[in-house]
Amino acid sequence: MQWTPDGYVAVVTLFNYQQFRHIQPPGWQLRWTWPQKEVIWSMHGAQTTEQGDCSMFKEGSNVPHSCKKDPTVVDLLPGAPTDLQIANCCKAGSLSTFSQDPENSIASFQISVGHAGNSKKTVRVPKNFSLMAPGPGYSCGRAMIVRPSRFFSQDGRRATQALMTWNVTCTYSQFLAQKVPSCCVSLSSFDNDKTAYCPTCSCGCRNDKSSTTGKCVKKNAPDLQSIIHGPGRWTWQPLLQCTSHMCPVKINWHLMLKDKEHYRGKITVTNLNYRMNFTEWNLVVQNPNFDITQISGFNYKSVMRPGINDTTMLWGVKPYNDLLMQAGPLGNVQGELLVRKDSRASSTTNKGWAFPTRVYFNGDNCVMPPPDAYPVSITA
Repeated sequence: MQWTPDGYVAVVTLFNYQQFRHIQPPGWQLRWTWPQKEVIWSMHGAQTTEQGDCSMFKEGSNVPHSCKKDPTVVDLLPGAPTDLQIANCCKAGSLSTFSQDPENSIASFQISVGHAGNSKKTVRVPKNFSLMAPGPGYSCGRAMIVRPSRFFSQDGRRATQALMTWNVTCTYSQFLAQKVPSCCVSLSSFDNDKTAYCPTCSCGCRNDKSSTTGKCVKKNAPDLQSIIHGPGRWTWQPLLQCTSHMCPVKINWHLMLKDKEHYRGKITVTNLNYRMNFTEWNLVVQNPNFDITQISGFNYKSVMRPGINDTTMLWGVKPYNDLLMQAGPLGNVQGELLVRKDSRASSTTNKGWAFPTRVYFNGDNCVMPPPDAYPVSITA
C-alpha cells in the first residue's frame, strides 16, 4: 500500500472461495519465509505466534513485532482493542464458505515490514507459503506478482491502486488432511425394520494405533468429564465416543412417510467428538429425486450443475442449530424435508430412490452404506 524508509506497509487478505468447506476454530494459520533479513515492525488485525530473536535491536529502541525468519500469523480474537483492528479481522481465524456466507468468507490484516527494500526493484516476495486451517490439507503455490489491486470509493467514481500485489493460491486435499474419512451415513425407513448402519471401521478401527481415530471413550464412562478436560484438550486432538464406525460425525437419513406424490425425510447430524464444536456446519446431499417442496429445521439451496439439479446444500438456522455441539446430550441437530417424487428417478433407482447417493459434511465425502444394504421400499 505504501513504501516506508526501510520497507513497506501491506494489507494481506485471505479469500475462502470454497463452496462447502469452512475454516473452523481455532482458525487459520498463515506462514511464509522471508527471502532476506526482513522483520515485522507492527501488525493490525492479526499477530505472529512468536516474536523470535530480536536481540540485534538495542533495548529502549523500537523493537519489532517479529524477527522470525518464518513467522506464523494468526487472526485476532473478537473484541480485540479497536486500535489493533482493521476491516474483516478479528474472527478468531474462522472463515465461512463463499456460498453460505460470502461476507464472512474474507479475512484481512495489515503488516509493516522493515529491512525489506522500498521500491519495486529491491523488494523481494516472500516464499514457502503454507496454510493450516486449522490442521493440514492445504498446499500453497508460490507467490505470483500480478496487476496491482484497485480500490473504489463508496460512490464508485474514483479508484486508487496498490503499489504492488502478489497472489498465492492454496488448494485443499481431503487425503492430505486426514488418513481416514471424517463422517459416515446410516439409512432407515418407517416401512422396513432393516437399517443400513455406518459400515464398520468407516473412519478407523478401535484400538488401531495407526489410526488417528483409534482412541475413544465410552459415553457412560464414570470419569468422562476428567478425560474430556484432561491433557490434549487444547491440542485439538479428537476424543471420540466409542462406536463401531469410529467417525467424528454421523448423519442419519430416515424415510418418515411417502405417498403417491411425495416422501418426507428426517435428517439427524450427530457430533461424536467430545473436543469439537462445528460452527456454521453444512451438508451437501446428492439424490436424483430432489425436488424439495418444504423444509423445516434447515436452510437450503440447490447446487446447480450444467443440465442437472440433483444436489442440495443444507445448513443450520441461526441461532437455532447453526452450532453443532460436541458429543453429549446436545450433540445433534435435526431437520425434515418434503420432496416431490420424480417418477423417472423412482423407476430407475427402485431400492434407494428416497435415499441420498452421496453426502458431504463440511466438504468432506462421507462413507455410505453399500448399495445392497439400503432399506428396500416395501410399499409403492
